[in-house]
Amino acid sequence: MSAADDGAATGVNGADGADRSLGQLVATATTELSALVHDEIALAKAELRQDAKRVGIGGGAIAAAGVLALFSLPVLSFAAAYGVHNLGMGLAWSFLIVGGAFLLVAAILGLLAVNRFKKVKKPEKSIASAKQTAAVLGTVKPHPHPLVDSGRADASVTRSAV
Repeated sequence: MSAADDGAATGVNGADGADRSLGQLVATATTELSALVHDEIALAKAELRQDAKRVGIGGGAIAAAGVLALFSLPVLSFAAAYGVHNLGMGLAWSFLIVGGAFLLVAAILGLLAVNRFKKVKKPEKSIASAKQTAAVLGTVKPHPHPLVDSGRADASVTRSAV
């Protein structure tokens, strides 16, 4: 295998890539653009996965607050209220104290959930990378075909402006 064949096989052509065909250039550009898009998607997934964990923790805290407020409140309220009543307070005051304590616990869990939700951010790295890619791709202009010899058979073919 000659040095020229080795360079073509490895994708390393002349300094300016002039000996590569248009099809090879398009294939290379398509492959590189596809890899770039896949990398952008992978970055976005990683950032969203991190935010999904935060949302999950916040949602779990809300669910725990709801379960405490709905299911344990009646049973524990009666038990605690009668316990306070046995200490010498009136039954109505006993129920009021116990109900307030459960609402305080639910409020603390609700604040924990809000705190977790505030930590959720938009995928800033993905957005910045996508904007940078769009800016680079926006400045790319098609390269005109090199002038061909008039003696060649395909010299009469002209490029249409699209």
